[in-house]
Amino acid sequence: MTRRKGFSLVELVIVVVILGVIAAIAIPRISSGSKNAGESALKANLATIRNAIDWYYGDHNFTYPGAKSDGVNAASSPEAFVSQLIEYSKKTGEVSADKDSAYPYGPYIRGTFPALPVGTNSGKNTVSVISSAAPLTSSPGDGTGWVYNVLTGQIIANSSDTGNDGVAFDAY
Repeated sequence: MTRRKGFSLVELVIVVVILGVIAAIAIPRISSGSKNAGESALKANLATIRNAIDWYYGDHNFTYPGAKSDGVNAASSPEAFVSQLIEYSKKTGEVSADKDSAYPYGPYIRGTFPALPVGTNSGKNTVSVISSAAPLTSSPGDGTGWVYNVLTGQIIANSSDTGNDGVAFDAY
């Protein structure tokens, strides 16, 4: 008598059930892991930007980036804010792509300005500049990644979406 090699229907059903249970456990963990990665990237980007703002503030006679013209763009403009952080600068806030004795400060952020990694405006590295004493709030509908107050140096994510912990991204 010859024995047939292979799996019985019962064995195959058991394997499929086990794979289903593993998938039911793993998929939610994987999807929450990617959301947690986005939150971690947001916190890291905010720390980088906030450190750059503080460093600029100390080097430029206690003036926040964007508060003065960069020599090309107007004061309180998003362009002046970004260029003063990613280029070399004078004490007056004027910027240059090249470092020399006239432009000894910076850059405070190397490369391009960080993009928002989470929420509605994910991938946007543009900034909405506010010059008001009112507390910062996000307005995701304007399509920018960040909201910055040129008077206080505060910056927040321009997203009211929430993370896994239920905290809105603009509250970080």
